[in-house]
Amino acid sequence: QVQLVESGGGLVQPGGSLRLSCAASGSITGIYAMDWYRQAPGKQRELVAASGRSTNYADSVKGRFTISRDNAKNTVYLQMNSLKPEDTAVYYCHAEISYCSGYVCYDPREYWGQGTQVTVSS
Repeated sequence: QVQLVESGGGLVQPGGSLRLSCAASGSITGIYAMDWYRQAPGKQRELVAASGRSTNYADSVKGRFTISRDNAKNTVYLQMNSLKPEDTAVYYCHAEISYCSGYVCYDPREYWGQGTQVTVSS
């Protein structure tokens, strides 16, 4: 089985910074994408940053957020700078991962982290 474990959320003042981490664990044979989504109260979940063959960002975070990966650690990071109150949301890690269980190997499947709260407020 595969698990995604997130960390790094919290309360920060406007203009501040936070770094989120998401580590994948299990008998992983391949990671095809690792992305960050967020969901604010009363809103739909939206893609914030994607890392695959190229990186992509939501227009609202371009120039402020940076996604990066440490493939040796199966970990993706989201560095968030110049945070604004409208960045307040639960942030979710998403990944497409293939793994083996015993002698059985599986095609890539989608996994989600448990979510981490980011609150930007003075």
